Amino acid sequence: MYVIIIDDIFWKFIKFSFVGLSGLVIDFGLTYLCKEIFKIQKFISNAIGFTVAAANNYILNRIWTFHSKNPEITTEFLSFFIISLIGLGINTLIIWILNNKLHVNFYISKGVATIVVVLWNFFANLLVTFAK
Repeated sequence: MYVIIIDDIFWKFIKFSFVGLSGLVIDFGLTYLCKEIFKIQKFISNAIGFTVAAANNYILNRIWTFHSKNPEITTEFLSFFIISLIGLGINTLIIWILNNKLHVNFYISKGVATIVVVLWNFFANLLVTFAK
């Protein structure tokens, strides 16, 4: 029984991670475009990239990772997005500490923040948004 549950969670995490890779490309791509090309402030650029990636990730995770059939799509999306916004706060805080206080390269800081936030997002969505 527990092995089946752990195996199911493991494979959901693997799928969630693959979805996250697509979100990572969107996130980093938009962040770079906004920050470097359009010269938008780095934390606003980070928020834009993160937010668009979160919307993409909701759609893919609903369909592929969690196979959600919840008819309350608006409620489910809001839950996912609130968790993502909390993740954005965690993400921004980590980047601010690493980049502004410890002078770690911005993109390395963003990479570290991304790893932490992936874990937050997966478990929060598993237990809240897509809980059966």
